[in-house]
Amino acid sequence: MPHHGTLLLHFPSLRSLNLSSNALLVLSPAAFSNLGALRLLDLSSCSIAYLYTDAFKGLGNLHTLLLRNNSLQELEVPFFLPLKALFHLDLQHNMLVSVDALSLQLMEAVPQVRLEGNPWVCDCAAYPLQRWLQRRQAVQVTCASPPGLQGREVAALHSQDLGCRMKQRFPRGVSTAQQITVPHSNTTTSPSGKGGRSWPYLVGFLVAAIGISILIALAAKCKLFHKNFASYRHRPLPETSSIGGNPMEDGSGWDRGFSGRGASKSHPSAADLQAEDDDGFIEDNYIQPSEQLPEEEERESHLSI
Repeated sequence: MPHHGTLLLHFPSLRSLNLSSNALLVLSPAAFSNLGALRLLDLSSCSIAYLYTDAFKGLGNLHTLLLRNNSLQELEVPFFLPLKALFHLDLQHNMLVSVDALSLQLMEAVPQVRLEGNPWVCDCAAYPLQRWLQRRQAVQVTCASPPGLQGREVAALHSQDLGCRMKQRFPRGVSTAQQITVPHSNTTTSPSGKGGRSWPYLVGFLVAAIGISILIALAAKCKLFHKNFASYRHRPLPETSSIGGNPMEDGSGWDRGFSGRGASKSHPSAADLQAEDDDGFIEDNYIQPSEQLPEEEERESHLSI
């Protein structure tokens, strides 16, 4: 294998390449970049411990990649990027202990993936792998550690067995004060920071109380305003038909003008008005002394005769 450059430079139409059981150890970047028509690449039992980022650059038509019986300890995300048409990936019997979530997402597009025989560590970090195996309905992917889980299938384990602290889900009707965090050691602890959720309710209560107080004050103020406005309302006095009218008619007019309002003071009657007009002076029947003297003299002359 060349450390720099490409392998089999003069075979661009090669469709299948078997390099199994060779001591390759490390694949140099872009070693197969000139084999664009390659469909199958077998690198089994080559003691490969590390894959460069561009190890499979140019293999856009690769259908099957066999990497079983090697010493791979991790899979980097760029390793999958050039393999757009990959259908079958064999990673059996390597040294893989876990796979990150992004690599699992890229392997989701590969229909057939073999992961058996790797020393998987079944701790909380293996939870994404467990979910991925459950979706793919995988079998024979077993745990190598810890000792209590050796030989058990990863997909069949419960989340408590992996040691992950998972929050228990409750229906919407259950109060949040009753929610607890359930660790996988079968002990219960109350969640911290519950008091921090109460401040929105306090603010809402204060806003509601202030709004109700303002509405009550406005209602009372409007009622007082209408009451004062009604007390100041008045009606104009009725005009009399003539200047020298009958005092009785004037009195009845005053009574009619104030009867609708319910006035608290009594009004003068016709007799009072007559009494007020009769102020002691006689205008029509007043006799002058000069007019009375001739009549008395005539009466005395008759008596003397």
